[in-house]
Amino acid sequence: MALVGPNGGGKTTLLKLALGLLQPKSGIVYLLDNDGSSFKDWHKIGYVPQKVVVSDSQFPATVSEIVSHGEYRGINLGSFWRRSPSTSVKESLESLSIWHLRDQRFSSLSLGMQQRVLIARAVVRRPELLILDEPTASIDIETSTRFYDLLQDFHQRFKMAILVVSHDIGTVLEAVQKVACVNRKLVFHGYSDQFPMESLPELYGLPVHSLEHHHRE
Repeated sequence: MALVGPNGGGKTTLLKLALGLLQPKSGIVYLLDNDGSSFKDWHKIGYVPQKVVVSDSQFPATVSEIVSHGEYRGINLGSFWRRSPSTSVKESLESLSIWHLRDQRFSSLSLGMQQRVLIARAVVRRPELLILDEPTASIDIETSTRFYDLLQDFHQRFKMAILVVSHDIGTVLEAVQKVACVNRKLVFHGYSDQFPMESLPELYGLPVHSLEHHHRE
C-alpha cells in the first residue's frame, strides 16, 4: 500500500502516531489490531524513517554493524564475541545486493546505498509489516523502479505487508496494490487502478496533468 498526499497533509504524522513516536490528542490509534499505546511486539514492525543520512566521516559503524542493530533483542553476552555477521544479517544484505559492502563505513556510502542499508536493518527480523517513509527521495528514477521490484519480492517471498509513504504518485501507483490518500483527512482509500487522477488539481491546489503509460509487466 502507498500513503500519498501533499506536503503538510499528515502522511508522516500519521506514521509517527501509529508507531508511538507521537501521542494522539484524542482517539485511539491501532497497530496490527492492537492499541498503539500499549503495543509491545515491535519485532513485528520494520521502519525506515525519512531522511536518515550520516555523512560524518568519523562515524565508525560498518554496514554489517548497522544491520545487526535490527536483530537486537536485549543484551546477549555471546554477541560480543561474534566475529562475523549472523546468517540473517548476511541474508538481508544479500537480498539488497550490498553484501560486498558489509565492512565499509556506513557514513562513506552514497545516499541511495545508505537507504538500502537501513532497509536491510528493518527487514533483518522478517517483520510482518514494513513501513518506509519516502524511501526513494534520494535515488534516481531507474534505481527507484528497481527498488519497487525489490519490495514486491519481499512482499511475495516473506508474506510481508508493506506501507510506502511517497509524494511520487506517478511511480508509486504502478508499484502498489492499494492507495490511501490523506490531506488532513482520508481523501481516498482503495485499489491503485481506481485512484481518481482527476482529483489531483483540487488535492494539491495547483494544475496537475497525468500521462498514463504501462511500461511495467
